[in-house]
Amino acid sequence: MRVMLDTNVLISAFVFQSKHISDMIDVLTDEHTIVLSSYVIEELKRVVAAKFSHKSVSLDIFLTNLPFEFVYTPDNIDKDKYPALRDIDDVPVLATAIIEDVDVLLTGDKDFENLGLERPAILTPARFVQLHGR
Repeated sequence: MRVMLDTNVLISAFVFQSKHISDMIDVLTDEHTIVLSSYVIEELKRVVAAKFSHKSVSLDIFLTNLPFEFVYTPDNIDKDKYPALRDIDDVPVLATAIIEDVDVLLTGDKDFENLGLERPAILTPARFVQLHGR
């Protein structure tokens, strides 16, 4: 499966490195294709620089060592074409997941719950591990 990661999942994987998240990343890299969008990578870099600046140099190493498919987020997104989200900054993430036809969007953001989409499936990391873990 092609699994797109939201910024909050990447921050958890990079900054906090819990066993649960590490196990999820292992399953993803061994059995699936991780998809990262240009928007998510830029947002990740901004958040790390602002909140975890001491880890900024390590971020490039983390991204270099993480195997992923890179996809571009469109510059002009018609937000009316997509389900309504409370946070307008989440629209590029959802739009990219839909446009790129990923199988799963992994996010810890509760604003993505109950959107009623057939595809992509929207799962939390914990739910993904329950369904697809070893």
